Amino acid sequence: MFIRSLLVTAVVSIILPVATANAANTETCKASWYGKAFHMKNLMANGKLFNMYDPTMVAHKKLPLGTEIRITNLANGRSIIATVTDRGPFIPGRCVDVSMAGAKVLGFIKAGTARVKVDVVS
Repeated sequence: MFIRSLLVTAVVSIILPVATANAANTETCKASWYGKAFHMKNLMANGKLFNMYDPTMVAHKKLPLGTEIRITNLANGRSIIATVTDRGPFIPGRCVDVSMAGAKVLGFIKAGTARVKVDVVS
């Protein structure tokens, strides 16, 4: 009985932190997009020019630059894999800004914003 209890404790100790870490690497929030006003005019936080035709460029407030994330539009299930290259959005209630191309792939270019799930990939 003691060995069984010890085994259960060991398994929970190993599995529980992984589940917590995965939950911490996911957020559900509102996404927006930015484009023409910044296209090839503004340097992003990573020092490169913003390209509105690149769906892999995104801005996030807190995640480290270079973090790969999957953004999924909760309304239609479309998703992209992108890299955090900039900071923002700076409008309250939003957690991620995608490029115009990213918004097109995700299917919310006309609406301007969408409810999304953001998962850290690496």
